[in-house]
Amino acid sequence: MTVPEIITIDGPAASGKSTLGKKLADYLGYLFFDTGVMYRAVTWAALEQKIAIHDQAAVTALAQSLDIDVRPASQADGRNYDVWAAGKDVTWEIRKAEVDANVSEVSAYPGVRQALSAHQRRIGLRGKVVMVGRDIGTVVLPEARLKIYLEATAEERARRRFEELRARRQPAEYSAILKAVRERDHYDSSRDLSPMRPARDAVILDSDRLTADQVMDKVLEILLSSRGFEPDGALTEK
Repeated sequence: MTVPEIITIDGPAASGKSTLGKKLADYLGYLFFDTGVMYRAVTWAALEQKIAIHDQAAVTALAQSLDIDVRPASQADGRNYDVWAAGKDVTWEIRKAEVDANVSEVSAYPGVRQALSAHQRRIGLRGKVVMVGRDIGTVVLPEARLKIYLEATAEERARRRFEELRARRQPAEYSAILKAVRERDHYDSSRDLSPMRPARDAVILDSDRLTADQVMDKVLEILLSSRGFEPDGALTEK
């Protein structure tokens, strides 16, 4: 066997999924796909089309009809990938403050989640992808040969967020961040549609006391381990 064509990374907020996903995708020459950008794309399109964000039926219909794609980065402007929606490169448009303020509500709609899962699966089945989310290994791409579930305590994840905000010189209160992290964990793990949980065949990694590089080293060990993955040039020549 060669390195898996599809690798999924799931886990709670601030567990280090995106950092690991980007490192691993760059190492293997794969597409890095943080599925959260799709919810941002739908939010951006709703705002552009002046669809009320609280109108669940209208936003869901938009998600079902919107043409969204994620491709390898075409420009060296700091982007990790290209995000296209409605025939337009919206990679940076979806990072605007107005999208930030509304994307949580959009991502909570079950119909939106179902519609975007289909988009995510379509892109994932192209292969050579590291896909990051909360239900990728369980719902979107259950056939992936390597599934990673990255976890860390709520306290550690809140500390990371706290330090990140302070580094940006933004207001930060640890207790409030910890409360928000716990609330998000409860919502993600208890929702009726696609609750966050490890796939039965996922490799569970605890990142609590590990640096990003150490987590990456552990994943490379897994690829070279007795799980049956035969290293190719991507793992032996670097």
